[in-house]
Amino acid sequence: MIERPASVVKELIENSIDAGADTIRIEVTKSGKGSIRVTDNGCGMSKDDAALSYVKHATSKIRKIDDIETVRTMGSGGKPSPLFLPLPM
Repeated sequence: MIERPASVVKELIENSIDAGADTIRIEVTKSGKGSIRVTDNGCGMSKDDAALSYVKHATSKIRKIDDIETVRTMGSGGKPSPLFLPLPM
């Protein structure tokens, strides 16, 4: 749930870390109300994982039952941030 610009930055930084980034650049205008840009050198996600991120309760972190014991990331638990969802027209 995004409640303020700082929450957006926190979520995007966590996504960068989950993607394996070791360099993260944050650019903010108008205290986050103008724009927030986070650029990193992480590996991103596959096209299939991007599509899966819109499925309720989906995760790419668990492929087999043993993976449950090894999840060590701060991902959003399959809930896409409202920031990235299409806006109604």
